[in-house]
Amino acid sequence: MKRFGMIAVISWFLAGLIIVNISAGSDETDRLRVATDRDFVQITSGERVLMRYRYNGVPYKPYVDQLFSPSGVNILLDAPSDHLHHHALMYAVTADGVNFWEEQQSPGRQAHLRFDNVKVDSRRSVPFAGFSERVDWVNPGSGESLLAEERTIEASYLAEPKVTLLTWQSAFEPAKPKESVTLTGAHYHGLGLRFIRSMDATGEFRNADGKDGTIFRGEERLVRSRWCAYTAQAEGKQVTVAMFDHPENEPHPATWFMMSKPFAYLSATLSLHEQPLKVVAGEGLVLRYAVAIWDGRPGTEQIDALYKQWTALPRDENQTPKPERPK
Repeated sequence: MKRFGMIAVISWFLAGLIIVNISAGSDETDRLRVATDRDFVQITSGERVLMRYRYNGVPYKPYVDQLFSPSGVNILLDAPSDHLHHHALMYAVTADGVNFWEEQQSPGRQAHLRFDNVKVDSRRSVPFAGFSERVDWVNPGSGESLLAEERTIEASYLAEPKVTLLTWQSAFEPAKPKESVTLTGAHYHGLGLRFIRSMDATGEFRNADGKDGTIFRGEERLVRSRWCAYTAQAEGKQVTVAMFDHPENEPHPATWFMMSKPFAYLSATLSLHEQPLKVVAGEGLVLRYAVAIWDGRPGTEQIDALYKQWTALPRDENQTPKPERPK
């Protein structure tokens, strides 16, 4: 992969629109951009759209509503009629008994506060564009803030091999004056990904350890591994989507929720249905995941190689501060 000479430009134009560019010579494919408007954040590489993040005009949570393969196939489905609360790529669990996943019976609300650190970056010749977002997890009944989250989303287009790579990091602290918050949830609560309809039913799951997984109920399986991948036909083209669990996450490896029938879904979970997890003030909890998309079906060794490359990338210190605890 060629090294990028980086020129970062931040400019304001129109009402409330931020654009951040990274340039590497005259090749349009070497230019990353973050564009933030009233409702969405979009990350592009030249003319190629990598992802779109929806943060405004959503009643309960911000989420990635579009994520594209290198050839431009969007693999995410948002709010399908069978499960309106499935918002494409989203993070949700239950906190102190408040359910932030399902959107019924007084669901919790992840309130967008502001964006920080909208920027481009390059680490070990891997270019990234992204942003950090302050999110307040609110109990709708009492109005009490339960969790303060610093959410960092980064995206990159890798030319060799051709792959779209998105990193999702959530850093949690109990909101003041709380000293701790207990996380629980169903066996699918975590970072959840709902696939488009054409990927339902006929796809193939793989993981780093070659395990079949344990049947939980019906077509649902659970498996512990450092990564899990799904290959299926997306709008007539074969794509592979892998989710990575960072070794510094606790517990590691993740427990993956997998199902392909009647619809395809993949979640990185903390096994909260078996063991609650307490987030303590001053200690916090940092979770880091990635989603990688290939056109076609890469070999298991290719997926593992990208996983190792991703986990070896240095972490920018500016992206891992403890989140503010809303007063």
